[in-house]
Amino acid sequence: MPQEPFLFILLLLTLFSFLAAAAAAILAARAGNGKSDMDGLYNALDRQRTALSEEARQTRQESSRAAMEAAEALGRTLASGQQQQSRELSIRQDSLQRTVAELTRGMDARFAQFMAQNEQQLSGIRSTVENRLSAMQEDNAAKLEQMRKTVDERLEKTLETRLGQSFKLVSERLEQVYKGLGEMQTLAAGVGDLKKVLSNVKTRGLLGEVQLGAILEDILAPGQYETNVATRRDSRNPVEFAVVLPGDGETPVYLPIDAKFPADAYIQLTQAYELGDREAVDEASKLLKTRIKAFARDIRDKYIDPPHTTDFAVMFLPFEGLYAQVLQLDLVEPLQRDYKVVVAGPATMAALLNSLHMGFKTLAIQKRSAEVWQVLGAVKTEFNRFGDVLETTQQRLEQAGSELDKLVGVRTRAIRRRLAQVGELPETDAASLLGGEE
Repeated sequence: MPQEPFLFILLLLTLFSFLAAAAAAILAARAGNGKSDMDGLYNALDRQRTALSEEARQTRQESSRAAMEAAEALGRTLASGQQQQSRELSIRQDSLQRTVAELTRGMDARFAQFMAQNEQQLSGIRSTVENRLSAMQEDNAAKLEQMRKTVDERLEKTLETRLGQSFKLVSERLEQVYKGLGEMQTLAAGVGDLKKVLSNVKTRGLLGEVQLGAILEDILAPGQYETNVATRRDSRNPVEFAVVLPGDGETPVYLPIDAKFPADAYIQLTQAYELGDREAVDEASKLLKTRIKAFARDIRDKYIDPPHTTDFAVMFLPFEGLYAQVLQLDLVEPLQRDYKVVVAGPATMAALLNSLHMGFKTLAIQKRSAEVWQVLGAVKTEFNRFGDVLETTQQRLEQAGSELDKLVGVRTRAIRRRLAQVGELPETDAASLLGGEE
């Protein structure tokens, strides 16, 4: 590497000498020394070229030797540099290992110190947590004990209350049971009496009459129905009840109502339904239908006599179950068509009587409509007078109001002018003075 500038300088000198020889030859040729001079010039150039070639060869050889020497020197330099680097790397590696070892020892010491501090802090935290847990356990135990006592007291009190209430309720229920048993015994006796009533033909009729009489008494006024009335002129068979309807003249028109109760047929039908005997049900239904038609025929023949009565009568059945059976047997329309008899149960009878009662009220209003018009005319006249009196009163009130305004305005100002010269007393003295005068 150091010989390269030298070779470069040598080449430059050679080139410079060659150029100087060429310049000399050209100058000689220009001088015109003849052909001999040209030949001498050419010969000089050949010699110069030969010398240059020899110098170039020598220069190459020297360059090769210099390059080889430079390569050997470079190899030696590289080898020494590698050795030096190896030594330096070894020294640095040793220093680095010592530094790492020192750092490791320092970190181990710091880590040990950190672990010791953490262990100490954890020990403190552990002791604090244990103390707090112990305190919390003791506090919880005390609270649990207090809650247990409170719960025990409340449970005991609640249990005593509930047991007392339960015993009281059981006692009341037992008393109700005993009372119910007494009522059942009374009811059993009543059922026995009812059975006796139903088994006796005469008392069966009285049962329907009593129920019908209670319904009539509850809905109609005493003068709107009569009992045991002979509705036919040529008959002495009185009907149990007859509703009095207004006629054309002074003679009233009666609506016959008779209570009927075919107890034997109805009881037989009910027992057949309970037993589920279809044949017995059919036989009892036929018997009930026959008895109902016989009752309707008897009512038509004994009690219906238009125009003294309505052209129909009412057959009252005392039980809704019996009335439902009549409806089920499709007897309502045939009885109305063939015998002019309307069948009614307790609910139907109440509705029928309510309708008649409303009719009575409507008829009474129609009869007294003239009186109502007279009363309305008198009210109209009195109302006109009342309007005149109100108008006069209003005028007088307006006059009194204007006079009161004058009195309040003029007189008040005059009194204040007169009292302006009088000195005022304190409120307390004025109150005591006026109070004493009162």
